[in-house]
Amino acid sequence: WYDAIVYCNKLSIKENLTPCYSIDGSTDPAAWGEVPALSNSTWNATTCDFNANGYRLPTEAEWEWLARGGENYEYAGSDTIDDVAWYDKSYTNYTETREVKTKAPNRYGLYDMSGNVYEWCWDRNGSISSSTAADGAASGVSRVQRGGCWYYYDFNCRVAYRYFSSPYIRNSYYGFRLVRASSN
Repeated sequence: WYDAIVYCNKLSIKENLTPCYSIDGSTDPAAWGEVPALSNSTWNATTCDFNANGYRLPTEAEWEWLARGGENYEYAGSDTIDDVAWYDKSYTNYTETREVKTKAPNRYGLYDMSGNVYEWCWDRNGSISSSTAADGAASGVSRVQRGGCWYYYDFNCRVAYRYFSSPYIRNSYYGFRLVRASSN
């Protein structure tokens, strides 16, 4: 997650967009220092300007809306997981992330929202309710991941499944998807 927010701001700066993430009042990743290898309270206090036009991680609610693609399938684009997701039926079939776009997309034309890699979201892991669904949990160190991955069973690839991890963890089955604020 730490690496993903650095990437978002660097890409935003490169494309002359306003970065979304701020650490200690700065949006410049060069001023943030080294990406922490352990939990870091300063990095955990990162803020996001959702009105900025730069790249960012989707909120959990945005991720689920995108994954559903205007439909109500169990997986992103189908009720048949093998149509849309790389996952492991027995923890022995697959050993790595797969090339994107080798399974069917959902109705919005988005690929691999179920399976392949868990995708980091902005949200902290914690209890959510109908009043916090759009904003996510107010506290917590771990960050939400959605979508399942090649390493886990089909259950984890369901659109509704929530997972989480510490923001400093790097893993071969963690990834991210970028979003930007709508100009409409």
